[in-house]
Amino acid sequence: MSSIDFASVRKVYDESIVAVDGFDLTIDSGEFLTLVGPSGSGKSTLLRMVAGLEDITDGTISIGGETVNKLPPRHRDIAMVFQSYALYPHLSVRENMAFGLKRSTDLPDEEIYGRVEDVAQLMGIPELLDDRPKQLSGGQQQRVATGRAIVREPAVFLFDEPLSNLDAKLRKHMRTELQRIQQELDTTAIYVTHDQEEAMTMSDRIAILNHGELQQVGTPRDVYNHPQNLFVAQFIGSPSMNVFDVQYEPGDENGRLVGDVTLEIGPEQAARIENATTDELKLGIRPEDISVSQTSSEEHIAAYVDIIEPLGGHDLLYFELEETDNFVSTDASTLGDDTAPEAEVNERKAFIEPESISEDAHEVFLNLNLEQAHVFDAETGLNVVYIDEQEQEVAPSV
Repeated sequence: MSSIDFASVRKVYDESIVAVDGFDLTIDSGEFLTLVGPSGSGKSTLLRMVAGLEDITDGTISIGGETVNKLPPRHRDIAMVFQSYALYPHLSVRENMAFGLKRSTDLPDEEIYGRVEDVAQLMGIPELLDDRPKQLSGGQQQRVATGRAIVREPAVFLFDEPLSNLDAKLRKHMRTELQRIQQELDTTAIYVTHDQEEAMTMSDRIAILNHGELQQVGTPRDVYNHPQNLFVAQFIGSPSMNVFDVQYEPGDENGRLVGDVTLEIGPEQAARIENATTDELKLGIRPEDISVSQTSSEEHIAAYVDIIEPLGGHDLLYFELEETDNFVSTDASTLGDDTAPEAEVNERKAFIEPESISEDAHEVFLNLNLEQAHVFDAETGLNVVYIDEQEQEVAPSV
């Protein structure tokens, strides 16, 4: 296994289209790192540059301390699993898995096929070795493609959305299998996906990209609990974070947030918000940090029921603050992007206990847990009180 270092990596197409811009990151040996972001964020381009399938415009990529910018793909000691399994239809599973070793090494057939047998056992497909790809299900083809990469015993695994062609149930099963295999082999892995749930459940660390730029890197818990900006806050987490336009009004000791919602905040919370350099703010709070009741009190915020979605162990309540609430929020993915859609409707959501709200309920009352809320600069999207999880004490964001 080897570490991977990106130093100011940049990729430009046709002298004007910037796919990756100033990417700096070190991936430790044996680490499972996921690159996640929306379509066009540059994650697959980064993976292809590591593999040697794309040239690097500027910067350097090093594998195991060796700069690989000009190194041909076959000399980089990497193995890649693609979204399309790219299996040869005329070859058996055994021959498909052995193909790379036969082309890239001088190993005797006995050793090559011995490795294939061992990896087939690891992947749970020894009975399929004599079958052809057309006889296999999607999940079995994915195992064969992964096994073909493993049999090479590379220093680095590269996965380019390998589960996207599978149904939801099989995807969940296979991501668990991939985690288990990577941990057993202890090989450095870069996994690309647009699915933030995959990223959260599989990774040692997540690197979130948008428009070719690294937004944040950290453990799944770090980026979920302490998002550095509004894009990360809304991209990571399902359902996404609720966002409210507010302004801060200072007081003698306490303060207030005034806007879509009006909230009193204590002196400690007010002191943190006063670090902001702008009056225009966005309050972000996740659906699980809103409690819902049909009984009003002074601290509650009135809201109107839109839709209740039963999800089994809990329900998801969609609500509006006013009966004609057509509030439009700045989508985090559009910050700094003149070509993106102007705005998207901010669907506001809260988790509730099943049947805790009557079916004919029209008005409900919300209580926001401010200790778990976040405040963002409305113009830049930056979390105005961002605190890294690696600090000794992690304070709430508000």
